Amino acid sequence: MKLLEKHARVLDREWGTHDLFQVLVLFAKAGHDPEWFKAHFEMELSASELRIWELAWIPGLFQTEAYARAVAIGAGLRDIDARVAIRMKRQERLLQDPPPNLWVMLDEGVITQPVGGAEVMREQLARLLELNEQPNISVRIVPQRAGAHVGRDGSFKIMTVDGNEAVYVEANIGGRLAVDVADVRSYRASFDRISDRALPVDASAELIQQTMERFK
Repeated sequence: MKLLEKHARVLDREWGTHDLFQVLVLFAKAGHDPEWFKAHFEMELSASELRIWELAWIPGLFQTEAYARAVAIGAGLRDIDARVAIRMKRQERLLQDPPPNLWVMLDEGVITQPVGGAEVMREQLARLLELNEQPNISVRIVPQRAGAHVGRDGSFKIMTVDGNEAVYVEANIGGRLAVDVADVRSYRASFDRISDRALPVDASAELIQQTMERFK
């Protein structure tokens, strides 16, 4: 029996599951592996540390509502309002006490590619600068001049929960969760190598500011 979206809303409300069942219904419709995404979603909610490398988009935890909507529309997705609402709900994790520690690296193309228009991008980049000032968050940019590097293979997120690590690997349709120790170690090494190519935090903030000023 398939779980209907209206029933998922009831379960989330009654069980206080942070919209988990609604997320699973949406991703099941989109063709994602629900077990992988469920595990990833639950780990993200409870992770003490997140290490994110993003090649294409502003990470979901950092997206403004307008940017998230533009992403969903651009991808041709259905249930736009529900998807945006769920993404905004997930961001409440950043407000919990204690908040997670985040190390985020973005390809320069993420901040220069116009998504949703100039106003949307100015707001989104301002949000990045605001987050980068938080003591638990580091945002760094890998500049275009870095050329070829291991991060060009794709985006991924390393999550640490109770001392254990897993990696959620982005894919064009869906994603996969890697929990094997050897796989996780490989992604940690890749994250470190990408970090070697990234600008320092202050220089990254300056580049974000300069880019924001060009969106007029």
